[in-house]
Amino acid sequence: MTQNVVRAPDELTKLTAESEKHKRVTRRKLGFAFLVFRSNPASLTGLVIVVFVVLAAVLGPAISAASPDRTNVRTRLETPSASHPFGTDKYGRDVLARVLSAARVDLLIAMGSIGFSMAVGTCIGAVAGFFRGPVDTILMRIMDVIKSFPQFVLGMALVASLGPGVRNLILVITIITTPVFARMVRSRVVSLREMPFVDAARCSGVPRLKIILRYLVPNSVGIIVVTAALNVSYAMLDAAGLSFLGLGVRAPQAEWGVMISTGMNDLMNGEWWTTVFPGLALFLSVLGFNLMADGLRDILDPRMRR
Repeated sequence: MTQNVVRAPDELTKLTAESEKHKRVTRRKLGFAFLVFRSNPASLTGLVIVVFVVLAAVLGPAISAASPDRTNVRTRLETPSASHPFGTDKYGRDVLARVLSAARVDLLIAMGSIGFSMAVGTCIGAVAGFFRGPVDTILMRIMDVIKSFPQFVLGMALVASLGPGVRNLILVITIITTPVFARMVRSRVVSLREMPFVDAARCSGVPRLKIILRYLVPNSVGIIVVTAALNVSYAMLDAAGLSFLGLGVRAPQAEWGVMISTGMNDLMNGEWWTTVFPGLALFLSVLGFNLMADGLRDILDPRMRR
């Protein structure tokens, strides 16, 4: 009983020391991230744009009280004004409300598809890179078949066969993006599997699945996150492009590609706002994720920490 009483303060001190060490490491990482973004105006600009787009999408109903789907023939094709900052389209719908509603749709499609493709591609790449041999050959040849088709053309074919809609669009972009993560993770795992710490774990009898999940995948997180941030922008372009052609999201649902497509005739007639504002929203979103990915690369790449 006395021994337990004496040991307890030592254990508490040890836990406290470990907690403080973890806090110092976390503060150091956050400080490094802050310095990277502060010293790189382009990456900081990208981060600000991404935060702005996400907040605009989440707070859309609070920013614009107008319904994105409510039509009003009396207010059709009104120029930007105080009552309608982005004007109205040919059906009298508020363009600002539709741009904000489309932001939620496009972010859902892009982040959902990239999240799924990241998970699936990481599993495929890690298994192929670790086991090599026939497993590697079969999995990578499947990825090569998918990658051999032009990405947008393959997306058009898959959406045409599955049908339009947000769910199918997420599935299609997941399929065409998975090889990017699979090949990237595989190359990373192939280099890591020969490292001494992996050999030590293997000699210690650690199960192969545990080696993959505990040692190989965590050491690949940096490049996975950077690739994901970069591919979110590509996914947004794919979603908007397919919707522009009528193969993705379809009118009357608000989506940037749909809005640009339906506003093309208005643009020719001088009503530029129905096309320009959703186009600018798409442009800023893609630009923001690309610039932010550069900053994340500097933060998560150990070679940048000097």
